[in-house]
Amino acid sequence: MDFSFKEEQLQFSDALKRWVVKDYSFEARKKIIGSDSGVSDAAWAALSELGMLALPMPQEQGGFDGSALDMFLVMQELGRGLVVEPYFATVLGAEFLKLGGGHAGLLEQVAGGTLKLACALGEKQSRHDLSDIAASATPNGAGYVINGRKSVVAHGGQAHSLIVSARSGGAQRDTNGISLFVMPATSAGVTVSDYRTLDGQRAADIVFDQVQVPAAALVGAAGAGWNVLDAAADYGAGLLCAEALGAMEAIFAATLEYLKTRNQFGAPIGKFQALQHRMADMYIHLEQARSMALLAAVKLGGADALERRRAVSAAKFRVGQALRFIGQQAVQLHGGMGVTDELPAAHYFKRLTMIELSMGDSDHHLGRFIAQPGFAQGENA
Repeated sequence: MDFSFKEEQLQFSDALKRWVVKDYSFEARKKIIGSDSGVSDAAWAALSELGMLALPMPQEQGGFDGSALDMFLVMQELGRGLVVEPYFATVLGAEFLKLGGGHAGLLEQVAGGTLKLACALGEKQSRHDLSDIAASATPNGAGYVINGRKSVVAHGGQAHSLIVSARSGGAQRDTNGISLFVMPATSAGVTVSDYRTLDGQRAADIVFDQVQVPAAALVGAAGAGWNVLDAAADYGAGLLCAEALGAMEAIFAATLEYLKTRNQFGAPIGKFQALQHRMADMYIHLEQARSMALLAAVKLGGADALERRRAVSAAKFRVGQALRFIGQQAVQLHGGMGVTDELPAAHYFKRLTMIELSMGDSDHHLGRFIAQPGFAQGENA
């Protein structure tokens, strides 16, 4: 299996890296986080101009047909730059539309940078089980009436349209009977409560009260949305693994530089063997996480759903272990400065913590991996 990147992939990555260095510095990011909206229209326009929004879109809708491996490099640089724009939420929403079919016009808008999406999937009782859906979709004439609540919707307050999971049949935790919808965030009956999360990004709790949507709002077939939901969630988890890798690389490099410049007892503390051992352990975690995240990106492009689930859950678990270890060690090696807002290390650690809790935490994905067919017979040993 060839894990080397093509020249055009590296060019995309380098262009994004240069933009982050030039226009999305640590201080510029702090100002964006402190603004009323928590995001930057100028940054969004720049991402669109760089082709980042068109990258994963189909060619028929003005995109570049970018693969999950192409997106791996993009998310890695966004993680390295601690970018707080609603890019992940939008491309994840677009993945739902691509998998479900029938919404070419919306995909064209995403590719052109004029449409932001958010995915209203989680509920307060569901934790990481996306099939645990209490929100309802009741047939009503030519459409459906949506009722329910969704919690911690990433960039839900900044989205123009929402991807919503609701139950049109079956019991609350059944995979059958799940329907997916796309609707304007300003639809009558939709109430969005926007707030800042601990990592400086934005999320929202959203209430749907007698929200009327047409049948054309369906993403995929009515009552048969689980396969789309499962595949899109894996896509999102894979992208987050890549983002975490970029953040881990950055916090590792910052910690190494700090050990070289911080003097104690007349010498840089990086000369102390005990600290060198800790940095070596961090590096091992980083490289193992890189391997698993790359494998997940490759498997996301395959047709085998079982292999995809195994690879993504294995990656999310291993990346979760790595980000916790690397983040904690980085903070400790920085000393008291490691928890202050003045230093990027604290911001990286906060973002890594939120990634661990997004799209399924380590415990969830470990359990999911174990539950896959063949595990009990030792096929995955």
